[in-house]
Amino acid sequence: MEEYDIIIIGAGPGGITAGIYAGRQGTSTIMLEKGPAGGLGLEVPLMENYPGYEMIAGMSLIAEMKKQALKTSTLQEMEEVKSLTLKGNLFHVKTVKREYTAHAVILSTGSRHKKLDVPGEKELLGRGVCYCATCDGPLYAGKKVLMVGGGNSAAQEAIFLKNIGCDVILVHRRDQLRAEQYLQDQLKAQDIDIIWDSAVVEIKGDPFVETVTLKNLKTSQITEQKVNGIFISIGDEPINQLAKELGVELDTAGYIITDKFQRTNIKHVYAAGDVTGGFKQWVVACSEGAVAAMAAYNDLQKL
Repeated sequence: MEEYDIIIIGAGPGGITAGIYAGRQGTSTIMLEKGPAGGLGLEVPLMENYPGYEMIAGMSLIAEMKKQALKTSTLQEMEEVKSLTLKGNLFHVKTVKREYTAHAVILSTGSRHKKLDVPGEKELLGRGVCYCATCDGPLYAGKKVLMVGGGNSAAQEAIFLKNIGCDVILVHRRDQLRAEQYLQDQLKAQDIDIIWDSAVVEIKGDPFVETVTLKNLKTSQITEQKVNGIFISIGDEPINQLAKELGVELDTAGYIITDKFQRTNIKHVYAAGDVTGGFKQWVVACSEGAVAAMAAYNDLQKL
């Protein structure tokens, strides 16, 4: 059983920032991450709105943040947390490898990609159905692909795919995008076509994706697009199972409810990053991680 002052569950942008701030206060802190550090941040192909960098890839920024956090905190990657319980005044964390205790916990468990839930999506996963342009995009250079979505992530990934040589078409179920204007301007500058008011109803192919069936939501017209791949970026849903098991209060969408100091309804439990909902921006996750760590440190001084 390893003992720490603060355990941070999740090492995306919010969790790593919490590790930086908690460690600098002199607390014994560990970050536990079920995969490689970075979470969905690793999938961001390019950012132009993170302070201090005119342009930087998610992988590059994570590498710098991780290096900084490791100066004062411990990081365990590929170590999924299986249970989180409160016994007396101590939190007990059981992972796939070992057990830990701590006086405070910061939940930075992030979110996962939403699925279309259409025929062929599950069956053709990894054989033309993708959720990460940065990860899988290079496999489709010179090929025709669809990008499904209308937010910042979909626009960023469509631009990335175009830049690496894909013939990309964006599909959106509404008649206007939710993406920031500067991204919409880039889509136009790159001559990326957009199919409006349309939803994917089926993905076909054997053994790889060959066609995607679209339905126009205004006219009900059905069309088929011959493609080599489909990238899906229609939003995320919170990873909140540990929070639920601990009794942390959630909103109607499943996101963790916090006060302005990132405190939850359970004493010495804090939350930061995408799992809290709101604006899912890298800089927001970092700010919440910093606030959560400072609040945890200050609250622990009162014990």
